Amino acid sequence: MNRTARAFWLDSPGRGEIRELTLPAPGEDEVLVRSLYSGVSRGTETLVFRGGVPESQHTVMRAPFQEGDFPGPVKYGYLNVGVVEEGPGNLTGRTVFCLHPHQTRYVVPAHAVTPVPDGVPAGRAVLAGTVETAVNALWDAAPLVGDRIAVVGGGMIGCSVAALLARFPGVRVQLVDADPARAVTAEALGVGFALPADALGDCDLVVHASATEQGLGRALELLRPEGTVVELSWYGDRKVSLPLGEAFHSRRLTVRGSQVGTVSPARAGRSYADRLALALDLLADPALDALITGESAFEELPDVMPRLASGAVPALCHRVRYAGPDRSTHV
Repeated sequence: MNRTARAFWLDSPGRGEIRELTLPAPGEDEVLVRSLYSGVSRGTETLVFRGGVPESQHTVMRAPFQEGDFPGPVKYGYLNVGVVEEGPGNLTGRTVFCLHPHQTRYVVPAHAVTPVPDGVPAGRAVLAGTVETAVNALWDAAPLVGDRIAVVGGGMIGCSVAALLARFPGVRVQLVDADPARAVTAEALGVGFALPADALGDCDLVVHASATEQGLGRALELLRPEGTVVELSWYGDRKVSLPLGEAFHSRRLTVRGSQVGTVSPARAGRSYADRLALALDLLADPALDALITGESAFEELPDVMPRLASGAVPALCHRVRYAGPDRSTHV
């Protein structure tokens, strides 16, 4: 069995490279996985690529199989789908999802991989980590039948939240973004769309995921009295101003943080594995293919990542494909 592999590393902020390594033989309770696809979560990963992780968050922001430390050199990433080449009999040959950085092959504990359901293509399963974040956010937000909801910020997380909300009976869901091109994505997901100035107000709930000060301010404006903003944005080392004057207190508004690193207290009886398995089941919906807006080969990552970070390549989820004899059978 071939024990060599290649991995993408952030050598220093703004500069990536591919490094070769030799893998250990998998132990009794480990698996050797050959990557089919990985995904670049544009918000978090490009922030890491720019060196924007605050020192106070270096520990919190570590990915499960990260190597190195922020700001670099560091091997970072958490959306990987591959095939188990060696491991326990019940996993060998299975397509699995793992929270692993961009790497052609890797060895991890068997419990770190989750089988991809038969009805979910491997190319879509790279969204599992993002849909898992959306699941946790909605556990925190607790939307009700008939709610009027806005999702401010049509990035990868915001669109995932909107896609799940589209399944709730009787709700009015509107995706709000400054980019009019997001209207096409909203239509594919089955939700309404509006530019910030045209968004419908009187919302019971607003999920904010634009990672901008202006977006958070607009989210508060869209609420009905005693409404709630659930804040999903990760600002890194940037400071934002929050408009807590004017009618914030008289309208008794709430801003609540949500973060995928902890299972929502509203579902304290669920494990991380339960949450991820649910996300993978939800990915049977082909409408979620709209979240994958670009693709490139693994070997191109050192050139592609700077362009993703700068916005030269617009993307929600950018998919990375790996060479392999049977990759095409899992798309």
